[in-house]
Amino acid sequence: MLAAALRKALVAALALALGGVAIAAFAAPDVDDPALRTQITKLDNGLTVLLLPDPATPGVSFQMWVRAGSKDETGYTGLAHLFEHMMFRGTDRLPPESHERMIEGRGGRVNAYTTADTTVYFEDVAPDSLPLVIELEAERLANLKITEETLASERQVVLEERRLRSEDQPDGRAFELLLGLAFQAHPYRVPTIGWRSDIETVPVKACQDFFRTYYAPNNIVIAIAGDFDATDALARVRRAFGGFEPVAEIPRSPTKEPEQRGERRGVVRFDVRSPILAAAWHAPAIGHPDAEALDVASLVLSGGRSSRLYRKLVYDKELALGAQGAYWELQDAGLFYAFASVRPGRDVDEVERLFMAEIQRLRDEPVPSGELAKAKRQIEVDLLSGMETANEKASRIAREYVSFGRIRSVDERLKAFAAVTAKDVQRVAQTYFRDDRRSVVHVIPQPNAQASK
Repeated sequence: MLAAALRKALVAALALALGGVAIAAFAAPDVDDPALRTQITKLDNGLTVLLLPDPATPGVSFQMWVRAGSKDETGYTGLAHLFEHMMFRGTDRLPPESHERMIEGRGGRVNAYTTADTTVYFEDVAPDSLPLVIELEAERLANLKITEETLASERQVVLEERRLRSEDQPDGRAFELLLGLAFQAHPYRVPTIGWRSDIETVPVKACQDFFRTYYAPNNIVIAIAGDFDATDALARVRRAFGGFEPVAEIPRSPTKEPEQRGERRGVVRFDVRSPILAAAWHAPAIGHPDAEALDVASLVLSGGRSSRLYRKLVYDKELALGAQGAYWELQDAGLFYAFASVRPGRDVDEVERLFMAEIQRLRDEPVPSGELAKAKRQIEVDLLSGMETANEKASRIAREYVSFGRIRSVDERLKAFAAVTAKDVQRVAQTYFRDDRRSVVHVIPQPNAQASK
């Protein structure tokens, strides 16, 4: 295993290289990857336990990955995210928020997040608090209080979150419309937080059914990383979680997104001084052989202030305040998306013209060797620097296992990126960044706001 000091020195050296002369080749170092020493155990009830003991890493991170995201909702939307909140509302034995108070009172950190594919709960604690964490997580799985009272309380919290993050934010409005344009059939078209009408009306029974179905042990992966004893931890997990009954069937949406056959466009009228351009192209699902080339393409286009979109729109033409994008890998599909915030008083159509010209340039011309090497070095820095904390290690092994059924090594990933050529980047741009496969959204001021300027 790389010692922490050596790892930091390597990352620092690579970071400095980003601004210097291009290296002749992208060399993938042989990294002694601690994640490969992960102990994988599947209990009789289907619960998967990933243990990565590492005494050199301060603290312990306990993470529970539930294979339930917004794509798994039938009927009412927003249920997966609603349960991210409901899980902190107490049990028959514990009052609301006591889970958080007990962890934070010991100096730990507790939080959760929801995606289209998963819901993740985590606690980062001192090693002596790990037994408590295991018991608390098992307690809320066994005895979560799902009542009219708890639902009413969290319903209001989620509605306020939706208002603040989506309804009152121009970029939130843009992203919701962009998803709805890009995905016409697949559940990915629904925002993770759900639609307001569903959040307002979802009944308790729908919540109880969702919890019984998706919070079963055979739909959960537990990952523990950091300074802990693996034998003791596994024994505690067996005692706490081994008695949960699995479910016979975990429903998944059978819907496949049909091929897009033509550009789709939408406009959002909003009280905004800085218009927004958002665009998305269909891309492959997670694990596709083109993933590395698409990641490199995303960095060439929008990987920082020296990227093509940022240089063209922000520095050279001074038409935008910022520009960014990424390849978004999901379990059933993928999107390559990009956003640009337009300077007040500038024309969003002109920003789009220059924006799409850079996309066309990526299709027409191979990326120069220096630009390609720089993008690869940035990826190498990100991969090597993402192995520092217990939380990062637990997140990585859980994400890899949930996505691929195994844990890929850093070496494997670095070598895959090393193999990406300029022709590969041009090929994926020609394959996926086609005009007839894109969706475009403009967020522009209300007509009366424009007239008053």
